[in-house]
Amino acid sequence: MSQPLLIEHDDGVDRVTLNRPEHLNALDPALIDALNHYFHGLQRNRDTRVVVLKGAGKNFCAGLDLKAAMARRAGQQEPPGVTESLDSQRRIADIVMLMRRCPQPILALVQGAAAGGGFALALASDIRIATRSARMNCAFIKLGLGGCDIGTSYFLPRLVGVSVASELILTGRFIGAERALAVGLVSEVVDEDKLDDAAAPYVEAMMTASPVGLRLSKECLNMSVDAGSLEAVIAMEDRNQVLCSRSEEFSEGIRAFLEKRKPVYIRR
Repeated sequence: MSQPLLIEHDDGVDRVTLNRPEHLNALDPALIDALNHYFHGLQRNRDTRVVVLKGAGKNFCAGLDLKAAMARRAGQQEPPGVTESLDSQRRIADIVMLMRRCPQPILALVQGAAAGGGFALALASDIRIATRSARMNCAFIKLGLGGCDIGTSYFLPRLVGVSVASELILTGRFIGAERALAVGLVSEVVDEDKLDDAAAPYVEAMMTASPVGLRLSKECLNMSVDAGSLEAVIAMEDRNQVLCSRSEEFSEGIRAFLEKRKPVYIRR
C-alpha cells in the first residue's frame, strides 16, 4: 500500500507530496494523520529550513475525501455525535495551525484542483505558485455547510481583501490561476511542466538566508498580521534583528556579502 504522504529531504529542503493521485489527493484519515504528524515534527526540526508542498499527479488536493467519509458513515446506525464530529473537524484544522506555527516557510505548488480543505492547505502556506490549470474554491458552502472552514475566513481576507474573500466564501465559485495572480493570491503562474523549475529560485533565495533569520522572519510576519499597532510590530522587528545580529550567522552573512559569495551557514 502506497504512503499517503511522501517526504524527500535534500540539503535543508523537504519536498512533501500528497500521494493519493487516484483520488485527486483528497484528504482521508491516513493522509490527515500523516500531515498532522509531519508538521508537528517541524517545530523543533533544525535540519529542515524550507518546505515545498505539492500534490502527486494533475491535482493539488480536492479537499475531504467525501466518498470515504460517506462509506464510513454508512456503517453507523446513527450519525456521529457533536463531540466526535468536533474531533474530526479539529483534526483537519490542526494541520493549518501547525503549518502556521512551524518556523519553516512553506511553498505550495498548486496545479489542478485545490478545493475545500486543499484550498485551505494552499492558503496556510507562505508562498503559492500556480499552474494555468489551477482552480481553487471554498467548496464547503456547496455541500450544505458554512463557507468558512479550516481557516479560510482568516487567511482569505488577509490575502485578497474582504470583498473578494466574501465572494469566494459565500458563493463557492472557483477562482482560476490568472485571476488569483491578479488579486495577489498566488505569486506566479506557470505552465504545467514548469512548476518545479519555478519553485527553484524561491527555495534558493530562502536557503541563502540565515537559518535563524528565516525562522524569525516567518514568526514576525505571523505576529504582524494581527498586531494591534505599529509599535507592537516595530518591537518584534527590533527584538528579532538584535537576536540575529548576535549570532554567528550574521558575521558569516556580512563576510559573504563583502566577498561576493554565497554564505555558508552552520545548521542550528
